[in-house]
Amino acid sequence: MRFADLLNFAWRVLRGSVSRTLLILLAMGIGVAAVVVVTALGEGARLYVANQFGSLGSNLVIVLPGRSETSGAMPGVLIGKTPRDLTLEDALALKRSHAIRRFAPLIIGAGDVRAGGRSRETPVLGSTAELMDIRHMEVAQGIFLPQGDPRHSQPVCVIGAKVASELFGVRTALGDWVRIGDRRFRVIGILAAQGQSLGFNTDEIVIVPLAAAQALFNTEALFRILVEAKSREQIAAAKADVEEIIRLRHEGERDVTVITQDAVLATFDRILRALTLTVASIAAISLAVAGILIMNVMLIAVTQRRREIGLLKALGATGQQIRLVFFTEAMMLALGGAAAGLFVGELGRSLAVQLYPTIPFQAPWWALIAAPLTAMATAVLFTVAPARRAAKLDPVQALSRR
Repeated sequence: MRFADLLNFAWRVLRGSVSRTLLILLAMGIGVAAVVVVTALGEGARLYVANQFGSLGSNLVIVLPGRSETSGAMPGVLIGKTPRDLTLEDALALKRSHAIRRFAPLIIGAGDVRAGGRSRETPVLGSTAELMDIRHMEVAQGIFLPQGDPRHSQPVCVIGAKVASELFGVRTALGDWVRIGDRRFRVIGILAAQGQSLGFNTDEIVIVPLAAAQALFNTEALFRILVEAKSREQIAAAKADVEEIIRLRHEGERDVTVITQDAVLATFDRILRALTLTVASIAAISLAVAGILIMNVMLIAVTQRRREIGLLKALGATGQQIRLVFFTEAMMLALGGAAAGLFVGELGRSLAVQLYPTIPFQAPWWALIAAPLTAMATAVLFTVAPARRAAKLDPVQALSRR
């Protein structure tokens, strides 16, 4: 029996049992679509996190007060207890490192920002001019914070695009004054709209010089220090230098937590990849269910098609050719189900992109290959028993049985 004859014969069999064929195609399609959609969601989440960390800056090292090992869970600043505060002098001491390009000490608080008769509660950041380059911020109008000694400041500020719109409306905010608490600041710059970054909206912030933030919030303690290494290869050296410099300043105590952008991103990447693989494996179980369905249908078909199989064997078909007939049917069902599943999975991915346009949902290449291959392998595996039973039928007994 030629291969073309096998395909033609299998097609006629599948077309002759429409309900059975559609049922198996549905089962296979659901399994493949589930794998595609689930992996697309997982890969989208992974890429979203990577993009969000990328928007924070490059070659980034973050210094936080408190040490995670001593607090038992996270840096002390997050739970309100720190062995020793980070200070501006600690930050300035980092100039001694040859692996560090720039750094930006940071103070974060909240203030009631007022302009004219309008006001709103807004996060207020105190930092230096280097923050713009480290965080890859862009100024749409005006300039960023001026260079100079961070111990001294001018009464100036840079505001986010949304803050400017809400406080000043259509009129320009440059050169005007805002009041934060009991202090007045002249607006010298408006940030370009950037939106959310790891849950932090830069369009809704006000940035003032570090010394002004210290006076405004009555604190000398830094929230953290953002450090930019000179290159990706020097991130490890920059981290080691930061730890050693601050240890020496803090009387030999290692009481800060230094994390690198790459380390955090790698952790998220491992977690999300493992989660995607796990959930995809669970979704792939539906392909095993579809395989069991194929086996059951094929076993029933052997009984129903005894006369047909007996006639084929009487005409000279060998046991191997009978098995090929069943395997060909299974492969055609698997290919049809895989194609339908890929189509439905792509529709599901497109729907997710429409609902959440900021997340780059896309199925990884290995899922697009593995899902159809698994469907075909499952179909062939679960067709072995029915094919062997059909091949062993005696042609005389098969033809004589009513």
